Amino acid sequence: MKLTIPSILLLVAINLTYVVSYAQQGKQAKPEINKPEQKEDEEEGEMFIDVKAGAKSSIFETSSTIDYKVNIRSTYRSKQEGKFSYLVTTDDGKKVYEYSLPLKIGRSGSRSVSVSIPARAPGFYRLSVQLNLTAYDDTIRKVFGVSPQKIVTKRFKPTDFDAFWQKSKTALHAVDPQYKITEDKRQSTKDIKVYLVEMHSWGNALIRGWLTIPVNRPKRLPVRYRVPGYLVAMTPSFTEDDFAVFQINVRGNGNSKDAIDTRGQQYNLININDRDNYVYRAVYMDCLRGVDFICDNAKQFGLDTTRISIDGGSQGGALAVVVAALDKRIKAVTTEVPLYSDLRDASRITQMVPPKGQTPVWLLNNYVNTHKVFTYERLYKLWDYFDPINFAPMVKVPVLMGIGLLDDLCPPSCSLAMYNQLGSESKELWISADKAHEVDPIYYRFQYVWLRENLLLP
Repeated sequence: MKLTIPSILLLVAINLTYVVSYAQQGKQAKPEINKPEQKEDEEEGEMFIDVKAGAKSSIFETSSTIDYKVNIRSTYRSKQEGKFSYLVTTDDGKKVYEYSLPLKIGRSGSRSVSVSIPARAPGFYRLSVQLNLTAYDDTIRKVFGVSPQKIVTKRFKPTDFDAFWQKSKTALHAVDPQYKITEDKRQSTKDIKVYLVEMHSWGNALIRGWLTIPVNRPKRLPVRYRVPGYLVAMTPSFTEDDFAVFQINVRGNGNSKDAIDTRGQQYNLININDRDNYVYRAVYMDCLRGVDFICDNAKQFGLDTTRISIDGGSQGGALAVVVAALDKRIKAVTTEVPLYSDLRDASRITQMVPPKGQTPVWLLNNYVNTHKVFTYERLYKLWDYFDPINFAPMVKVPVLMGIGLLDDLCPPSCSLAMYNQLGSESKELWISADKAHEVDPIYYRFQYVWLRENLLLP
């Protein structure tokens, strides 16, 4: 059939009318079109989960049941059904308890679930709370402790440990420090004077640090001596107005980086085959040289050598314990998440529950695993000379230690094993239950008050 122009226009008009008519009936068509969109909307939402321990800082006693309250709030527009479960393992990953139950949460609803775990032996345990629901899967990880003050570990202290370190100190004292102290006017402020300190240390290496002195000050200033974390550059401190602060960069750190040739090796593997030349022998002596600097220059800067505290975190936490053990001029210790504590056990835990990244202890393990002639026993026998746990009984001054329970660099059980060996009559533990390799910011306010009390400051 042949269509004329008017006929074609008529058909177009009819079609347009049909389209308009169809659009006007949209209320009937929309439900079919929007069904997938509604489904997508129902699958969108969030779960807010709060896992709260029944004991302060997640520390329970051996005689008590371990309990948690898990509060769950859903914003999903659809019902959520599935399973709630929890698993408890030792710090090295061995399963000790598990439980599960069905879970239903209404649209935009909430539920509260109680977790109950039978009493456990002293130690630290990993808790994994799992939700497997219609549109949501997640695992929340916590750590709790049971009577941590009762954790006991075997120490492997070499018979010549004391002689080795006395020989090391004697060799250090034979090195002329040749102190060079220069005011850094560029960094100094109207309130704080900054000094670059240079001195010779173990093996005659040139190391550096930063001394800061408040302008408005008493005649004799107490001293905060800070030692560095693993490859952490120490810089001048501008936060204290009633302490002199000396921040040392041991060889390989910060402005002392040129004091050692790493030859491309990881720091804690330098000379690992040789106890006498192992990097940490030099590092420990660098830290003692820092105490020498404070005392040898006390008169020039009006420093109170009867009130020297030492502080460090991670590697610095270990260094603080070691220095307080080897040098009685230290009068108080604050240490946070101390690295290498109870190295034998830390190594084992790191093997069983590998950390997310390449931690210093992981690097030691990896070296053993990639060098057939270098065994774990050889690593442990070397580190028995450097493990903070073997220095701990020699520490007799007040100690404050802070740890994070989720720490996979420094397992809390290892930190506590060292803490329990401290020879101090006065020691205090701060636990941050929801922190990893750090402590709560409020800890540092407490630390400041603790220092003033233990250094008998007005």
